[in-house]
Amino acid sequence: GDLDITQERNVLVIKGGKAEELQGEYLHRGIAGRSFERKFELADHVRVEGADLKNGLLTIALKRQVPEAMKPRKIEIGVPSSGGAPLRLESDRKVA
Repeated sequence: GDLDITQERNVLVIKGGKAEELQGEYLHRGIAGRSFERKFELADHVRVEGADLKNGLLTIALKRQVPEAMKPRKIEIGVPSSGGAPLRLESDRKVA
């Protein structure tokens, strides 16, 4: 049968056409011999890298790629570059 895999934003859609009629008996058939559509919700920033079909098992490779602007970044603490005195924050709260 034909398989169609698409990614629409955060949704992975897998569609299958009717499989050819095969002769013989099966102990288990995971997908019936008719058309189907399955949808899987993906996490943010996940993209499909590829797909492989071996021995009737569909494997889909996913990769999470967070944009640089959204990654946490370390902020160095140091002396102000202006050469002036460090900024000091104070609170009006009194400790009991």
